[in-house]
Amino acid sequence: MELAWLIPVLSFAAAPLIVVLGRLLPGNGSFLAILAIGGGFGLFWLVFAGFLSASPDTPGCFTSPDSGTLTCIYQRVWFHAGLPGLPDSVELTWGIIIDPLSVAMLGLVTFVALMVQVYSLGYMRGDPRIGWYFAVHALFVASMLTLVLADNFLLLYAVWELVGLCSYLLIGFWHERPAAKEAAKKAFVVTRIGDVGMLIGILLLWLNVGSFSMSDAFEQVRLGVATNGAEGLSQGVTTAVALLLFLGAMGKSAQFPFHVWLPDAMEGPTPVSALIHAATMVIAGVYLVARAFPLFQAYDGDALMVVAIIGLVTALMASTIAVVSVDLKRILAYSTISHLGLMMLSLGAFGYTAAIFHLLVHGFAKALLFLGAGSVLHSTEQQDIRMMGGLRRAMPLTAFLFSVGALSLGGIPILSGFWSKDEILTAVAGRLNPAFIILALLTVFLSALYMARAMFIPFFGSSRPEHQDVHDAPASMALPMVLLGVLAAGFGLLGLNWPGTYAGVGSFLFFGHKEAFHFTWWLGILSIVLAVAAFVLAYLFYLRKSFGLEWARTRVAWLLRIIENKYYVDEGYQWVVDRVVMVFASFIGLFDRVVINDMAVNGPADAVRRLGITLRLHVTGRVYSYTLAMVLGTVAVSLFWWFRAVQ
Repeated sequence: MELAWLIPVLSFAAAPLIVVLGRLLPGNGSFLAILAIGGGFGLFWLVFAGFLSASPDTPGCFTSPDSGTLTCIYQRVWFHAGLPGLPDSVELTWGIIIDPLSVAMLGLVTFVALMVQVYSLGYMRGDPRIGWYFAVHALFVASMLTLVLADNFLLLYAVWELVGLCSYLLIGFWHERPAAKEAAKKAFVVTRIGDVGMLIGILLLWLNVGSFSMSDAFEQVRLGVATNGAEGLSQGVTTAVALLLFLGAMGKSAQFPFHVWLPDAMEGPTPVSALIHAATMVIAGVYLVARAFPLFQAYDGDALMVVAIIGLVTALMASTIAVVSVDLKRILAYSTISHLGLMMLSLGAFGYTAAIFHLLVHGFAKALLFLGAGSVLHSTEQQDIRMMGGLRRAMPLTAFLFSVGALSLGGIPILSGFWSKDEILTAVAGRLNPAFIILALLTVFLSALYMARAMFIPFFGSSRPEHQDVHDAPASMALPMVLLGVLAAGFGLLGLNWPGTYAGVGSFLFFGHKEAFHFTWWLGILSIVLAVAAFVLAYLFYLRKSFGLEWARTRVAWLLRIIENKYYVDEGYQWVVDRVVMVFASFIGLFDRVVINDMAVNGPADAVRRLGITLRLHVTGRVYSYTLAMVLGTVAVSLFWWFRAVQ
């Protein structure tokens, strides 16, 4: 297990090698990135096997008092701040944590990244900057893997920011396109807002704990709960830290109101979208909440209610927008936002196992959907689903695999998405107000509806003459989709209890106590009915055209207009920038020029300059002037002493 640190190091090493030597190597060095992540995927299995054979007696391992799972931590001294041995000196460590959460994330990230990079060989073939593409890809994956393994908040924050930088570089990869440049800047700025809150939370934790170590922080939380805040972290500090960390998670995982960057991020290459949505950037926020779950669930989980509310609002809002979107990649983007919201909702309902299980299922299915969309775009050069139709004939493999992903995330049994979604609904129904489960079921229905729409129109609609030369994906693009399709279809079965052989994902990945698979019959049947009804409705409307939306456009035109304009959130941000930020910036600029520059800086300088000019008037350079001054001075002094003597 101690070899886990090599998993990100391989990709970290590949990135500069590609940049420096790429032009001298075949394929501009792209094979180095693939070999690095392939080696990382191989090491993952060694780590996984080592973890399964480990016990609390294994050096560095113990049973976590918070999650109840086996946890192994391996640390090295990172650096000293101050002189060692002095009271104010600080020793910071570089450590990795191996537990069920990090192991599951390592498997997801390495496998999806490997599939995406192999797929990119075909998709990005001929691009003049393909070497740079794979270099940043390697750096992106390495950063996410380090984030997953980090055992302290300082190291986590460092690679957290590196993940954001890599997403900026990849979203704006085709920077010659104005839309790509704007999308990259938007993603960078919006996520930075949340990151500032996260940094404040980490510093607040440092002030109260005296360490960046997660283990130390969680120990102080336990002590605070045990003593009712008399020792350790108080309820106020714990809740404040949790909510500040959640701000960072909201930014990375595109939760309302920080969701606006993710749809625009579709301006990057489609394989980048697959990696961002399935295995790196956006899942980092969900991972952070899960990793810091002891902070969130302490003191009866005050912070978790905020997580649940934000998650539900995000899931419902994004699903409504996806239903009316016409850009294939943006439909998938809003789908990601919605499902991330469901994961946050599950965490807010103490459904730790369900949330992470759905994160894994969603990662495989969403990677498949984006790679399928990339296959369509690569062949048709078209993203508007209204301009597509009948592609199943020309692209049968892509159509089949895309349908598997859509049916899975749409919640059709017995595919993977059905099982993980059912676990989320069970957690929400068991712990939260009934309004939450009602709105969650509505989200499930809408999720199936937009997935059916994204599947039916491009692949099963009427054929279009301009697509006569369309072809299916080449082998380098098809193989990753096939492997992802297998997991999108069957990975969910790992969540079930198999008597005598396997006790379900809840026996491995849990918080507090082991979780047996819960299948609530009334919820399961209701979710199946809703999902099937959504697919039937989409079939009747988009394929059979049995009815239209004329009644909706006349009676609730105002509502459709609001949804089609994405609830005017982007316009709201623009208004704030134009009317508040720019006005305030103009005031600050005026204050800087008039008060700071003219009065505080230039004012004293001008006064000194004028005084100098006045004082230098006696310096004429003429001897008679100096002689006259000396004579007058002598006379004046003599008169002064004479008058003084007379008195």
